[in-house]
Amino acid sequence: MVLLRRYIGGVLREYRAERNLTLHEVAKPARVSKGYLSEVERGKKEASSEVLAAVAAALDVPLSQIILDVGFKMAATEGIIPDSVPADLVDRYGSELVEL
Repeated sequence: MVLLRRYIGGVLREYRAERNLTLHEVAKPARVSKGYLSEVERGKKEASSEVLAAVAAALDVPLSQIILDVGFKMAATEGIIPDSVPADLVDRYGSELVEL
């Protein structure tokens, strides 16, 4: 069983890496320590909803998108959805859906 905090941390790390940001560059505007953010990204600490919202804002990603990505990754791991988004969902929800 993989813990929810590991999925959340992984998604946050992916967004930070995509933007070529350091831990410090995200932690400072989110008003959390670099060490704490590192632990969240590694799934060692569970972030509050307030911290998640602050980190999402620092990454310039809607919190809802982060939660959606976490849900898709969990569902794929659990075998509930395929490893890619079906075409009808892409047509329905638009470009915000990406393949996992």
